[in-house]
Amino acid sequence: MKAIIVAGGHGSRLLPMTNHTHKTLLPLCGQPIIDYALATIRNSGITEITIIGNKFIDKIRTHVGDDVNYVLESEPKGVAAALQLAREHNENCPLLIWFSDNITNLNLKNEVRTFSHGAVLLTREVENPEDFGIAIMKNGEIVDVIEKPVNSSSKLAIGGIYMFDATFWQRLDAAQRLSDFSISDITKQYIKEGNAKVISVGENTWIDCGTPENLMRAAQMVEEGLFSIGVD
Repeated sequence: MKAIIVAGGHGSRLLPMTNHTHKTLLPLCGQPIIDYALATIRNSGITEITIIGNKFIDKIRTHVGDDVNYVLESEPKGVAAALQLAREHNENCPLLIWFSDNITNLNLKNEVRTFSHGAVLLTREVENPEDFGIAIMKNGEIVDVIEKPVNSSSKLAIGGIYMFDATFWQRLDAAQRLSDFSISDITKQYIKEGNAKVISVGENTWIDCGTPENLMRAAQMVEEGLFSIGVD
């Protein structure tokens, strides 16, 4: 399995903090967000990592170093176009797709080691399902994903961390022409085939750091010892 960290876009939700640096370099208790993501990825056993970055990609490279691959998204054109930039060195293998706002303290080592086919989605219960893609479950199986539902009986939000098998790219080719494309258009293909499963990571084990409020909450969780950069 290889990993792709999607770190493009404008970081507009975190302005003005992202006027002069990338959102993944914003600190959580002295350590940049990206360090937490990289620690989890590397601890899972994945050694080949590609980072898709925006105009601040050189700052990311200076901090992270040259043991990962870098791809420049010179102009934000959406998630599908950003992912296609990383395709060349990430085909014919399973993938961990990681949207850089997210951190988790879930140990993914066993999931990476035993992954064979399909898709794996990380989920947790939230109080504001209207802000997330929501997993619809039936008899313990995921049957659909609804993006930002106004009224939803489910509060099981899907985080921006996914595992996909080697068919990911052909699925992306088929779905990226949609005008309102999101990564859920990929996961729905797996769900329809019965080849998707969810891992519920619990209330405190996954958080999206992409807003000032969540960044503050993530920092508090780090201080409480819920997130760290140690190796298990």
